[in-house]
Amino acid sequence: MSAENSTGLPVSGQITLETAEDTEAFGRRLAAGLVAGDLVVLDGPLGAGKTALTRGIGAGLGVQGRVTSPTFVIAREHRPGTRPGGGVPVGMIHVDAYRLGDSGPHALDELDALDLDTDLTDAVVVVEWGGDVVERLVERHLRVQLHREPESDVRTASWIWTS
Repeated sequence: MSAENSTGLPVSGQITLETAEDTEAFGRRLAAGLVAGDLVVLDGPLGAGKTALTRGIGAGLGVQGRVTSPTFVIAREHRPGTRPGGGVPVGMIHVDAYRLGDSGPHALDELDALDLDTDLTDAVVVVEWGGDVVERLVERHLRVQLHREPESDVRTASWIWTS
């Protein structure tokens, strides 16, 4: 059996999410255990629920502003607000790494230009499409893989904290 983190979730697992609201609720539950310096990498095809999960993480962190896809701006900063449950306020940087190219040297240059390593000291950084690129920023991160059933809102989320 896997050890649990402060959210009561095992450090790895899988969950079925019946609706977009369930996906957001799962994000709020994940957020309960996140602190400044944490990196969350979200992977999955278009429509899998990455932004819905990020909205839930933002709500769970209590960040300011509406959480929407940062596709056209690459990264969107959300300042700390009042964290539900009275936890330490923390901001969130929401990144869409899809347009950073492949996992080659150009992607690393573009990633470096975003200065995310500095943001990691003050915020939770959530990166959509970040697999095989952003993990290099930290020693430990949360990877969430999302799958959506065809013609349905049912999603499956698998997660693991990696070192």
